[in-house]
Parts: sequence; structure tokens; C-alpha cells
Amino acid sequence: MAFATMWELLQNGADGSPALGAPETAALSFKDLRALAADTVATLNRMGIGRNDRVAIVLPNGPEMAAAFLCVAAGATTAPLNPAYRQEEFEFYIADLKSKAVIVQTGDDTPARAAAAKLGVPLIELAPQRARGAGAYALSSSLTGTAATPGFAAADDVALILHTSGTTSRPKIVPLSQSNICASARHIGATLELKGNDRCLNIMPLFHIHGLIAAVLSSLAAGGQTVCTPGFNALKFFAWLDEVAPSWYTAVPTMHQAILTRAERNKESLAKSKLRFIRSSSASLPPQVMQALEETFGCPVIESYGMTEAAHQMASNPLPPRARFAGSVGIAAGPEVRVMDEEGNLLGPNTLGEIVIRGPNVTKGYEANPDANLKGFANGWFRTGDQGTLDDQGYLRITGRLKELINRGGEKVSPLEVDEVVMDHPAVQQVVTFAIPHDKLGEEVGAAIVLREGQSATERDIRDFAAKRLADFKVPRKVVFLAEIPKGATGKLQRIGLAEKLGLGK
Repeated sequence: MAFATMWELLQNGADGSPALGAPETAALSFKDLRALAADTVATLNRMGIGRNDRVAIVLPNGPEMAAAFLCVAAGATTAPLNPAYRQEEFEFYIADLKSKAVIVQTGDDTPARAAAAKLGVPLIELAPQRARGAGAYALSSSLTGTAATPGFAAADDVALILHTSGTTSRPKIVPLSQSNICASARHIGATLELKGNDRCLNIMPLFHIHGLIAAVLSSLAAGGQTVCTPGFNALKFFAWLDEVAPSWYTAVPTMHQAILTRAERNKESLAKSKLRFIRSSSASLPPQVMQALEETFGCPVIESYGMTEAAHQMASNPLPPRARFAGSVGIAAGPEVRVMDEEGNLLGPNTLGEIVIRGPNVTKGYEANPDANLKGFANGWFRTGDQGTLDDQGYLRITGRLKELINRGGEKVSPLEVDEVVMDHPAVQQVVTFAIPHDKLGEEVGAAIVLREGQSATERDIRDFAAKRLADFKVPRKVVFLAEIPKGATGKLQRIGLAEKLGLGK
């Protein structure tokens, strides 16, 4: 069924089919979810909030967060925020987004309350009603008014607004239209051949594009179900796997690695597992981890390539029997994908350059940021900031973020290449290669490593191992061993700024 808005997307599930679930909770049907969306839009309209009005959502991970995103987006613009922010961060984001209201959970003592009060932005209280099904809620507020544009959103209205990560500069605002996010949901569903009997176990945070679009929206667009956990927990994952019996889950590589460390203790769960496939996205999946996952779960691992500006998915490995390759993020899976040189010329196969995209899921541009749009778009293509190659069969290989490449005295080092080599060392469980400032060379190669339980290795061991397969200038000059590598809010390893965090400055 064709759909270009959230309201149209929600029509795809059969009335009695489960739409949203949660552990130890009865599911919410598509019929009840549609009723909740219609009621939410009418309630917001009575509060003076309508199409393209921005509503910040600060809720714990779970089915209510998923439902609020789906239902508010049916008639307004959603702005999901990380519930772990401090008050100052909430003040920045709520003001920067020009939010008309902030949704918080009744009884949740979030600093978003004080931030909204300081800014004079009204609160809308969301009270979960689990007895009615996972994700059911009631909204209340003292806010009243008349919406300028009431009713359900149109295809060109903004459905979702997110900030980029902002690791090196002020975060950029990315508006995604109803048609952008619906196109992405269709693309993911087509790639994974999702159907009404598919059930996704969501362990991703729902303030992030990966969880919102890949786990929740693509499932519902196919008439299937998403079961929303309170957030990733490696200790609870296998219990959820037993209870929910999902046909798939999607996660970032660090989560997959944490799950693998618990697999040996959960062989009964693995034997009962009904996973059709596992999906990985949002960061590069080490080939060693892909192989271990496939051997452990006995199903294909599908690595995909996504980013906020593309409403998530850009490329993906296909399902069997088509080929999937470790170390490749697959073929174009929605938008057109090409490689471009610095002058804006499209390059042929097997030529290194910047990965660029264009298509129905790609944002039209950053909000109120002409400089970023000038740099971010070229000849109608969006510049991803990633470097890579396309082979003769159209499979994309990423060599790294352009801003993460290590420039060691003019010699460029891809952190991903070093990661892949070091990961083969039998004592290494996790590695992240990063730039260390150097007074003469500009940058030097560093590696942070988490060792496998019960294993040991020295800096010399790692350097000698890497030197057998890497040119001398690529071998890490500094190796640090950590119990855990610092990660961002969405579970991704952070290369930029890692040297500073570890006290490895000039």
C-alpha cells in the first residue's frame, strides 16, 4: 500500500494485528494505535498545536515513547530528545528547536521540566495506560488554543526534527518530512522483506533515527510488530529473546558485541531462537563480529548504512540468496548512491572518494544553516562526509569518516582498516583506532582496546601483530587497554575527542 504520511502508514496493519509490544505487557493492536493517533492529533489541536508545530518528546525508552512519536507525528512535528540530558542541554535543544510544548511522563522528575519552565514552554503530561496495551497513554495539559493548521499532516509537512551529533561544532538541525521518513520505512521494509508476521525486538534508544525508523517505523509500515524494551541491557537480552520470540532485531556493533559475550551462558535461548536475520547499522561492523554473530545465532547478519540526513537507510546488504559481504555496507537501498571527488565530479567503480546520495528519503537541507547546506550539497547530491568506493557490482565499502581519517605527516590512515587488523588478535574483544595529536607529524595513530575475558596482551604484542599486516605508518604508536571504551548516547564508539578523554594530548 502506498503511503507518504504517518497517518497513511498506520493504516497498513490489520485491525486485530499487534502493532506495539513490551516485555510482560499485552500488545496494542493497529486498530487501537490508529484510535490513539486520531485522539492525540485532536487533543493537540485543542491545545493549539497543529501541523508543523514542534513538540519535544522527553520520555523513557519503551512503548509509550514509540507510540508518542507515531501519534504526535501524525499531526505535528516530533522532536525526540535524549532523556539523559542535563537541564542546560534541555534548555539548549528546546530553545533551538523552537518547541511549542514538551511532552514528559507523569511522575518523571526529569530536568526537562525545569528547562521548559525557565524557557516558558508549556508541558504536556503523558500518563501510561498499560492496561489498555503496550504504548497506550492519555495526555493532559493546561495548554489551550486553536491550531493554525489542524488535522492530519500532509506529505511535505515536517514529521521529525533531529540534531546531528555535533562532536566538533554546534549541532545542525535536520528536518525530515513525512514523505522522507515514509520513504525510508518503505526502503527498509523492501530490503528486509518485512511482512505482517514479522516481530522486531527494539533495543535501540528511541530518540535516535536508527530505533525510530529502522525498528519501529519499518515494522509498522509492513503491518508487523515492534516490541519495545526499556533500553539495551545485555543481561536481559536473552530473556527478552525467549519471551518475545522476535523474527529480527537491529542494533549498533557495540551492542552486538555485548550480546556475544553473554551467548555462551544462554545456549538454551539460542537453540529456541526464531531470528530470521539480524541487522547492524549506525557504525562499521567488524567482519569478525559479523562472523561470530552468524555462527552463534545461525542466521544471516545484514549490515546497513544509515545517517540522520537520509532518514536512516542509504545502503544495505541484501538477504540471502543474494550475496552479502563482511566489510561492505551493501548496495544502494533506497536513494541513489555514488562516489564524488572534491570538485563535485562523480567517479567510476573502485575509485576512492566521498560517498554522496540523493533520493526521496533525503532531507532537503539543514535548517537556518546556509553554510552547512553549501558544504553539504553538491549538484543535487548530499555529501555524507564518508569516504569509500563502489565496486563493479555496486557494493559500497566505507574507509571512514573524512574528519576521522588520521593524517600522519601527510600519510592518511583509515581507522577502520587498523581496527579490522587488530580485531584479529585472539586476545582482542573490541578496538577503536583514533588520532592522537603530535607536535611534529600533526597526528599519530592510537588504539584503545578491550581484551577478552581471561586473556592478556601487551602494547608490544599488539604493535608486533599489527606490523605483520600494516604498513609501518599505520601501526598504532600508542595502545591503551581499557575495561570499557567510551561510547556516545546511542552506543556508538567515539573516535573524535577520544585522545583528549584519555589524556593523550600533545
